[in-house]
Amino acid sequence: MMVKRSLTEKVRKLAEKFPVISISGPRQSGKTTLARACFPEYDYVNLELPDIRSMAYEDPREFLNTYRKGLILDEVQNVPEIFSYLQVFADESKQPGKYILTGSQNFLLLEKISQSLAGRAAILTLLPFSLEEITETGFKSHSHADYLFKGSYPAVFDKEIEPTDFYPSYIQSYLERDVRSIINIGNVLNFRKFLGIIAGRTGQIINYTSIANDTGVDQKTIQRWLSVLEASYIVFLLRPFHKNFSKRLIKSPKLYFYDTGLACSLLGIKKADDTGFHFLKGALFENLVISEIAKHYFHRGIRPDLYFWRDNTGNEVDCLIEEGLRTKAIEIKAGTTIGEDFFNGLKYYQKISGIPVNELFLVYGGVQSQKRSQAKVVSWIQLDDLY
Repeated sequence: MMVKRSLTEKVRKLAEKFPVISISGPRQSGKTTLARACFPEYDYVNLELPDIRSMAYEDPREFLNTYRKGLILDEVQNVPEIFSYLQVFADESKQPGKYILTGSQNFLLLEKISQSLAGRAAILTLLPFSLEEITETGFKSHSHADYLFKGSYPAVFDKEIEPTDFYPSYIQSYLERDVRSIINIGNVLNFRKFLGIIAGRTGQIINYTSIANDTGVDQKTIQRWLSVLEASYIVFLLRPFHKNFSKRLIKSPKLYFYDTGLACSLLGIKKADDTGFHFLKGALFENLVISEIAKHYFHRGIRPDLYFWRDNTGNEVDCLIEEGLRTKAIEIKAGTTIGEDFFNGLKYYQKISGIPVNELFLVYGGVQSQKRSQAKVVSWIQLDDLY
């Protein structure tokens, strides 16, 4: 079943204005499928193939001359030298949307685009399926435990691959290989241990010293490994909110996975029902909601301004969204029955910040959205009510 991607219209619209469109995102998130669906008449070249990669590397000018109509260059980070030639070819052709670039290593793509294609490329991000995309198909589920466990990579749905088969293979085939191609890991067993350790810290403030001690490597190695996982769209760091209502604020970021199915696999969770009894049940649900908020913006061509807020006495708001002069405060609870204490963080934050009540939201594990005097209560299956 073909799932319509929310980013489709944005890709097509920007292709009418920019000569180059860059679509980055994690491996297997559907970048190639999206590009070929948007531009079916274009030639397609995969730069992961050794012979194609060699041709593009040895004679990039002749390589690009071969494709005059329109070209999709897949995994373009494998031939970074081609970016300078793309600049010249894009300027000479003056054809909007002629080159569609996809890649799974964000830092390399953005570095080369900023150097060679500044002002010529529209930069977009495609993450795995969002709940919005899934719920409009036959894959829809009424259990957030299903989504936590399955995650949202297209192959789990389109090809009906069991999560217990897909994610271990994904980790070995893509994640370990990609990371090892970028940096010298050294001890692969330590890296695998590190992956499990950070999965166990989902939704927590990052403590590099603790992770390093548990993994058996130094802090600089942990920081380097995390930066590569960020660049590969495996994890993201939610930064603390920058407005200083109190000088006693937590200054370290929180760690989340772009996909909860991957996190569940690293945690050794074998079936959906097990998420309800896991010690990280609340953190995984929080991760699901925050990653969905990120997808909402990324899949509309917007880089989201997302933060969390916490002071050193334990007062906290799980997610803050900055939209221009507006700030939305969101508390996230996995429980299906709303307790009065669910609103404590929001009420305290409103008191010190002066944020209007209509910008306060509680997302919970139940199915009924409702209005309360303290905040708007939003069901996890109706996250559109946040926007």
